[in-house]
Amino acid sequence: MVAQMSGDEVRAFLIERLDAVAEAQAVPETLEPTFFEEIALTLRALVASWVNVLRNLPNLVSAQAQSFETFAERFSGGGLTTLFGLTLGLLAIAYAIERLALWLWVRWRQPDEAANAGDDLRTAVSFLLRRFLREAAGLLIFWITLRVIGRLVMPPEMIAYAAPFVFWLILLPRLAAAFSRFILAPRRPDLRLVNVDDRHARYLERNQIGLVFLIGFTVWVVGFNVANGVPMGGTRLGFWLNTAVHVYIIIMAIQAREGLIDMMRGTDPDRTEFDEALARNHPWFAITVSVVMWLVVEIIVARGSPEMLVLLTQAPHYVTMFWLLMAPAIDTLIRGLVRHLQPPMIGQGKVAEKAYVQTKRSYIRIGRVIAVALVVLMIAGAWNVDLRSMAAQGEETLGAVLIGFVVIAAIGYILFEAFSVYVNRRLAKEQTAAATPDEEAGEGGGAGGTRLATVLPLLLVTGQVAIAVIFGLLALGALGLDITPLLAGAGILGLAIGFGAQKLVSDIVGGVFFLIDDAFRVGEYVDVGGTAGTVEKISIRSMQLRHHRGAVHTIPYGEIQKLTNFSRDWVIMKLKFTVPFDTDPNRVKKIFKKIGAEMMEDPVHKDGFLEPFKSQGVFDFDDVGMIIRGKFMAKPGQQFTIRKEIYNRVKKEFEAADIPFARREVRVAIPGLEDHEELSDEDKAKIAATAAAQVQAEPPKTA
Repeated sequence: MVAQMSGDEVRAFLIERLDAVAEAQAVPETLEPTFFEEIALTLRALVASWVNVLRNLPNLVSAQAQSFETFAERFSGGGLTTLFGLTLGLLAIAYAIERLALWLWVRWRQPDEAANAGDDLRTAVSFLLRRFLREAAGLLIFWITLRVIGRLVMPPEMIAYAAPFVFWLILLPRLAAAFSRFILAPRRPDLRLVNVDDRHARYLERNQIGLVFLIGFTVWVVGFNVANGVPMGGTRLGFWLNTAVHVYIIIMAIQAREGLIDMMRGTDPDRTEFDEALARNHPWFAITVSVVMWLVVEIIVARGSPEMLVLLTQAPHYVTMFWLLMAPAIDTLIRGLVRHLQPPMIGQGKVAEKAYVQTKRSYIRIGRVIAVALVVLMIAGAWNVDLRSMAAQGEETLGAVLIGFVVIAAIGYILFEAFSVYVNRRLAKEQTAAATPDEEAGEGGGAGGTRLATVLPLLLVTGQVAIAVIFGLLALGALGLDITPLLAGAGILGLAIGFGAQKLVSDIVGGVFFLIDDAFRVGEYVDVGGTAGTVEKISIRSMQLRHHRGAVHTIPYGEIQKLTNFSRDWVIMKLKFTVPFDTDPNRVKKIFKKIGAEMMEDPVHKDGFLEPFKSQGVFDFDDVGMIIRGKFMAKPGQQFTIRKEIYNRVKKEFEAADIPFARREVRVAIPGLEDHEELSDEDKAKIAATAAAQVQAEPPKTA
């Protein structure tokens, strides 16, 4: 047939046959399942896995027996007895060497089991840490002895079985016991680092050791079965043991919930609502973590990924659960350390107390960010996820993008809190060092704060906004968003503000130059165009003045044409006293000098003086008497208390020296009336009425 076909027909026939073969051999493309399809597949796999667990339940004992038979056959002919004998002998030798090393250490260093070891946190932590390190060093000697002697006397095939047994069932529970004694100190309540009573401390210690032993047994027996020909899916023994671990955790959380709540609550009196909520919900958090991790393991087993099944033999789920359950405890530890290690409060008063509390909260938040980063790194390492390499690859993957975003946000937040801590501490120091206004100062105000105390609040707000904006933009850029339009929009917004809010810009620029000139400070008494008051608050565009009668005036900087400061450096107070014309000015001068000398020696008032009170002689005359003036120089804010005391002392000294204060008198002269003593009562009443009318018509002048 081919021989009788033309060339074109042959070519067409071959092309048709080749297309048919290619179509028959073509493999249909598999579509990626959607999110909901993945959920459905996972649920079906879970159900199938649990059905498989129930089906394999009758084979559980027989399969485990088969594993032990295979193990015994590997060491037939006395090998099994040799393995057990060598293992027990090595354990005894290693433990004896460990105890000997600790005994020699105690002989070299005197035991420090002092009764008063827990008098303060530093001493208690030092004692507990030394005890923990001593026990850890003993375990290290125990493990090194086993490895060194074991390699000399044991064949490699025996070491492959003995080493996991010792590590998971002996070494790890002992390490957990040492760690529990360090944290809970069940038999030394005076050394206990957490807030928990004796009953719950002992309960948690016992059951933590039991839980670690159960976890170690689970990991060991699964590995033992795999090594002896029984795969993890063969008996599903791992399912039952893993479930027992999580049930154990749930029972512990329920039984010790009161102790866990008290432990998470701590003893810090400055607890926030977040701290209280964290403490109340910690037992339920532990239960939730246990249930979630149990489901994660079941999903991994059900989906059957070979890499993940191999990874499960390294117990990453238990590491994850450990760090998640430790996270609230780490938070409590951070709060306790900050409370005891934070520098003491600077100064006294409400300002210092507020700054102290804010600084403590900032330290705690910084510690929380660092703790979260460490927990995430530990969990990622347990699952063989290298976050640093993922972030350094620069690939546009969701994981790398999220890691970059979180890292930038965390760094920005730490800088934000660190800057707040620094400024708050400096602000507390400056405001405490400033003069405290006198409650009886009255009008005229008192001394203001330092220049830093005035500028620091604005610097705090400006710095916080700048850090938030810069790192916010960087974080958005790490997410792959183009921040160029944001920057362009900010520039356009700046131009709009510049053209449409010129008054606002004028106020801001005016305030900047006022602060540069140090024209006023918080707490100083100033007069702005007839509006007087104490500078109570300053912002970017305005200042608030508190009048001595309580009114608050808000004045934009751009409206200030002239500002008079009455509280800068020193104040001169001049006092006037009116005495009769026949008073000797020298006697008054001596009295003023005596009062000035006495007040300079008075411990209550001497610190307020810059120059003592003294006489300035006769200042003026009026129709009543002589006006004698005295003056003194004082620190701003002290002048009014000193003035009140000077008035009291002058009055007392004038009375002792029989010097009266001049009073205004009205004398009525009646021409032609020589015998005024013979006036009748009616005439005297008429004259008194005339004098009273004169006084009301012409009010007397005040001195």
